[in-house]
Amino acid sequence: MIPTASTQHPVSDTLSLDERVTGALVGAAVGDALGGPVEGWTSEQIAERHGGPVSGIVGPWYGDDWRTARPIAPYHKGDGHVTDDTLMTHALVRVYDAVRGHLDAYSVATHLVPDLISTPRWIPELEAEALPLQRIFLAEKWLVARVHYGHVDPREAGSGNIVNCGAAMYMAPVGLVNAAHPEAAYAEALEVAAPHQSSYGREAAGVFAAAVAAACVPGATPGSVVEACLALAKDGTRAAIEAVCEEAVRHGDTASALAPLREAVAPFDTVGPDYRSPSLGARRPSRLHAIEELPVALGMLLAGGGDYRRTVLGSVNYGRDCDSIATMSGAIVGALYGEAAVPEEWAKTVASASRLDLHAPARTLTAVAREVFAADTARRRAHEAAFAVLAGER
Repeated sequence: MIPTASTQHPVSDTLSLDERVTGALVGAAVGDALGGPVEGWTSEQIAERHGGPVSGIVGPWYGDDWRTARPIAPYHKGDGHVTDDTLMTHALVRVYDAVRGHLDAYSVATHLVPDLISTPRWIPELEAEALPLQRIFLAEKWLVARVHYGHVDPREAGSGNIVNCGAAMYMAPVGLVNAAHPEAAYAEALEVAAPHQSSYGREAAGVFAAAVAAACVPGATPGSVVEACLALAKDGTRAAIEAVCEEAVRHGDTASALAPLREAVAPFDTVGPDYRSPSLGARRPSRLHAIEELPVALGMLLAGGGDYRRTVLGSVNYGRDCDSIATMSGAIVGALYGEAAVPEEWAKTVASASRLDLHAPARTLTAVAREVFAADTARRRAHEAAFAVLAGER
């Protein structure tokens, strides 16, 4: 059992589904934008570059040279621009909007893949309208190569891809559609992630969706979210979450937790100490390993006591794949405490800089979640009635 951190938000039993969905999606986008400009660097390099830890939205790492400086070019990371984490999250919301029900691997093939390759959208980091395919990373392009061009069975298409957080980073909508039901969120996310990831990358997608669903339970706390994750996580993912969270609760703040959390997750992370130069054994299937991002996001949730600023800025200043870490931790805190937990000035800046309506996807997903729950309830009652006839009186 992982105890909760000593400093936490007050428990709120009164938040509505609308407030939690909005909080999660806005919280994820803001965390993504905060982490983008320092992604790939170490916590020490971030502090040196910015004269101390990042405390808000910052500009590109190379300033005005972002257009040509490697390894960042041609992306304008910073100044409130979201990255592919948010682009993929919003794309998944559009799939739910089209299906109006639970998703599976075939939903990804039928709706998500065409969305990535057929409809130009504003890409903040490119400062242009372009196909999302032109922005997403190679591990996400795998979806298009395997499903659209290779005609691989969507349930098996994720096999062979590098094992990373690419599927996990956009699974918050699955948790929100299955709000307050982490087991259902876990199962659905494993199915949705199948065309994209395998092994511990797919497992992380399931556990992250479960975390978001668990955060929607009335009275949930950072500790209860972690406990829900541990109840479902398997193999190296479970071991990594346990190791990181056991370390996290020893810290009363995220600043002191930066190096210890990295040390705790290192035995499970296949990338190695140099994030930009992964080891030869990196990102291969394994039952012993885990992606780094999810355990660290959960650790920051505990060390930050569920406070959005502390939790997300801790995720950002951790470095490495910190936009995805902050996306995950931001989504969980937003689901726990609603949009009010997310600093309004950050949300407004991100929405304006990225030219995104951060609330429209939340309205859409909330409506879908209500429809899905109604359909689930009807199916459950029909099953109960049928089973009662089968089982007879006892």
